[in-house]
Amino acid sequence: MGNPLLVYLTVFILSIFVGIEVISKVPSILHTPLMSGSNAIHGVIIVGSMIVLGNATTTPETILGFVAMILATLNVVGGFTVTDRMLGMFKTKPADRKKQEVGQ
Repeated sequence: MGNPLLVYLTVFILSIFVGIEVISKVPSILHTPLMSGSNAIHGVIIVGSMIVLGNATTTPETILGFVAMILATLNVVGGFTVTDRMLGMFKTKPADRKKQEVGQ
């Protein structure tokens, strides 16, 4: 079938183009639910990177597994942080509640 590295690189580059095309078509109102869904997917990637680390026999496999785990963890934590901040924009602040109570 050819050089496996070339095949994997081709699939990776094609997935970048497909991802950009798909994300650019999403309306901004749907970004928060999609971000939460992608965080769940990245949780699966963390588990996969742990499996890779558990089966790593060479130094490059260990390094790639470790980097994959760190990046996926950062993505999950960052995604949930951004989602929480976005959802926090819809909550009323305590000062606003007091103003509403005084005004009534």
